[in-house]
Amino acid sequence: MVYRRFLCIKDAVASINDKVDLIAVILNFSLPQTTRGTDYVCKLKIIDESHPEIPVHVFAQEIDHLPFVAAVGDIIHLSRVVMRIHEGDVYAIFNKKFSSFALYDGKDVENFQPYQVLLRYEARKHDAMIIAGLRKWLASSHVIDEPNFSLLEEINEVGLVNLVCKVLHICKTTDDKWMAFIWDGTDAPPISIYKKPEDEEHNPLPLHFKPLPSSGHVLHTFPTVGTILRLIFDVECMPYILQLLKVCQWFKLFCVECKLHEGLWYGVFTSYSKIRDIPNVDILILERQSNYDCRSLGNLDRMPSWSCPWPSKITEVNCSAPFATLMDVLTCQKVRKKFRCVIRFVAVIPWRVEDFRSPDGVYRVKFTLEDPTARIHAYSYAEDGEKFFNGLSTGGLKRKLKELLGVPKSDDDGQEEIEGGARNPPWVQCCLKSHSIKWRRWIFDTKLVG
Repeated sequence: MVYRRFLCIKDAVASINDKVDLIAVILNFSLPQTTRGTDYVCKLKIIDESHPEIPVHVFAQEIDHLPFVAAVGDIIHLSRVVMRIHEGDVYAIFNKKFSSFALYDGKDVENFQPYQVLLRYEARKHDAMIIAGLRKWLASSHVIDEPNFSLLEEINEVGLVNLVCKVLHICKTTDDKWMAFIWDGTDAPPISIYKKPEDEEHNPLPLHFKPLPSSGHVLHTFPTVGTILRLIFDVECMPYILQLLKVCQWFKLFCVECKLHEGLWYGVFTSYSKIRDIPNVDILILERQSNYDCRSLGNLDRMPSWSCPWPSKITEVNCSAPFATLMDVLTCQKVRKKFRCVIRFVAVIPWRVEDFRSPDGVYRVKFTLEDPTARIHAYSYAEDGEKFFNGLSTGGLKRKLKELLGVPKSDDDGQEEIEGGARNPPWVQCCLKSHSIKWRRWIFDTKLVG
């Protein structure tokens, strides 16, 4: 086997079965996977000015010995890789026994220090000149063609999506899977609910797809405007992912599966998904951060974007407090505070209006409320319940409750329900008061309009 020093890719593909050195731009890379034995493997696609892309298969005995590529467009120096051909396709094999690599930033024109090297890697005096040439070529070419990225507010169906999000927290779930809380400052769309209201008592809607962080300190660091998406990692290479992910940093996420659970959005990161680091000055980050800064400072901007131009008139409130989100309610550390929210009523216990009062005539009703930031339970109790239900007759209250919960109707008169139809509760105003010691929220200064 001949060992050839540095070759461009065009010459390397003609050197089958030889060891070569390559310096090229990374077009794509996969997450590590285990081989049929005890090794790990990841796959790269590289390109230079001389030739279209070729694959590189990198094998290592330890996952830490694989390249941790920070971003597409970075530059890799591969030393002593073997050129192979299979069914007419040429590729390079990185042998764990004698190959080595170094990774360089693809955009930093002044830095020629690698950000990751394998121990046996040896730099050469001409490497900097080659890397500088690749950076110049990369800046003037269009070889890095990234797909479009969606905002969370643009998700409209179950399927694959590319996102740019900030990682707020990483933890393990109760079923021992890793999960990240991710956010981009926008409101994910509301979801129709197929569960019947009368099923709530025995099969209640969950407040979360997965629980909030058990630490109150962590919860209080979360932004209070915009949907926080739970992202489940369904991959083998979590040590690799955990080294890439950093809390409070932004990332590009490719081919994330968006799914639904009981009217709640969540994401799944699979072996087909990819993650990329992203610099803080990237325009995609600046746009998202600017949007959030405007929303967090404004009053009307704290309303769900899906409630525009104004919430339904089903309820009236007698509260002059500024608008707040349900995450504002959850993270409030004051013992007592009042909030004015725009929310959806998605469930109620009890379901029968005849059971809303206790035997001694006191209202005691538990509602499930949601907005793009959270779901919570809130209670309509005693005198506040009298005001909320506004003296409506039993028949009038039944009709108003179905309207509030979005029960679908099959005719214009609203007399006939659609059996098994999707519920789409309207956005309405509601005033809440919290008691952080008892961890309960009560509906007050709000009434149903007959």
